[in-house]
Amino acid sequence: LLQMVRNLEVERITLAAMSLGIARRCLEEMNHYSSKRESFGKPIRFYGQIQKHIAQSYGDFQAVRTYVYETARSYQAENEKNSGSGDTDLFNQRLQSDGVKLVASRVGKDIADRAIQVLGGYGYVGEYRVEQFWRDAKLLEIGGGTIEALEKNITKDLHGISSI
Repeated sequence: LLQMVRNLEVERITLAAMSLGIARRCLEEMNHYSSKRESFGKPIRFYGQIQKHIAQSYGDFQAVRTYVYETARSYQAENEKNSGSGDTDLFNQRLQSDGVKLVASRVGKDIADRAIQVLGGYGYVGEYRVEQFWRDAKLLEIGGGTIEALEKNITKDLHGISSI
């Protein structure tokens, strides 16, 4: 049972990292496309709504990047510290892996949504990778525990904790 719980934690951290990768690629696609695509004689990156999508995506990406890296670092450090002793704080590690997967998968799909919006009709066709990124991001919301299951787990685990 202990090994199964640890495998789920690693899986969820890995899925969070995959969501982060999708977010990064979508951000790159938005940035590149908005610099090349012109409307009324100037690149669309100069229009407020496009700037909003790109800037929000960048901020979300950086926040999730920090969360994913910190969770992975913490997980590794905890397991190295307690290797062989069995004293690993499974409760905290499960809570952290659930939380990072929940947030990263949502942000990955949100950024993929914005990328489709920035690319317009091109964001929806197979010629551009953004539509595939969106499908993959949606799958990451489901795999390794649905977002609803993670919300249930997190709420249950937080019950009775006096400080977070």
